[in-house]
Amino acid sequence: MPIDQHLLAVFAVTTIIAMITPGPDMLFVLGCGMRGGPRAGLLATAGVATSEAVHIAVAAAGLAALFAAVPIAFTVVRVAGAAYLIYLGVQMLRSRKGVPGDEPAAGAGMSHRKAYISGLTTNLLNPKMVTFTIAFLPQFINPALGSVWMQFAILGAILIALEFVVDGAVGVLAGRIGAWLRRRQAARRRIDVTTGGIFIGLGVKLAVDR
Repeated sequence: MPIDQHLLAVFAVTTIIAMITPGPDMLFVLGCGMRGGPRAGLLATAGVATSEAVHIAVAAAGLAALFAAVPIAFTVVRVAGAAYLIYLGVQMLRSRKGVPGDEPAAGAGMSHRKAYISGLTTNLLNPKMVTFTIAFLPQFINPALGSVWMQFAILGAILIALEFVVDGAVGVLAGRIGAWLRRRQAARRRIDVTTGGIFIGLGVKLAVDR
């Protein structure tokens, strides 16, 4: 496999932790599932995953070409990305509580088609997703192994698969999960603190490694 096995393991663990932390995508899928049923939740997840595939493909094409033309650009992107991960971690630590009203509005009885289109457009037009993709994925790329595009493709496939597993499950079990999230604000705060610490540690480690 043309990818650093150690970086792949760190990527998988970090991505799983990030995925299970309640965030905009999870809350959106949860809202769709609660209003449109399990299938709407799954289709909302599919829409989000489709937009992520687009973001990853664009980032991979642009960054792979940039790294080939200007090798020092990889170091610049990696350090900038590590700084962004630290910033995200600090923001999570500063977060006091989750607000149930953060869920994007979705009308009662949401149609399956609307669930997919909403998931696609909401994530596709989210500039934070673009920034996160550019900052996050290059941290786990090793240009010395060659085939930067292939490394992006492997990491992207894992990211999208985990999106379906985690957020898809939330969509199907939306009613139960939604009630749990509303009752467990203290648990969500602890999750935010833990995840924030992990992101800061990861950012620092990746900034000084290699």
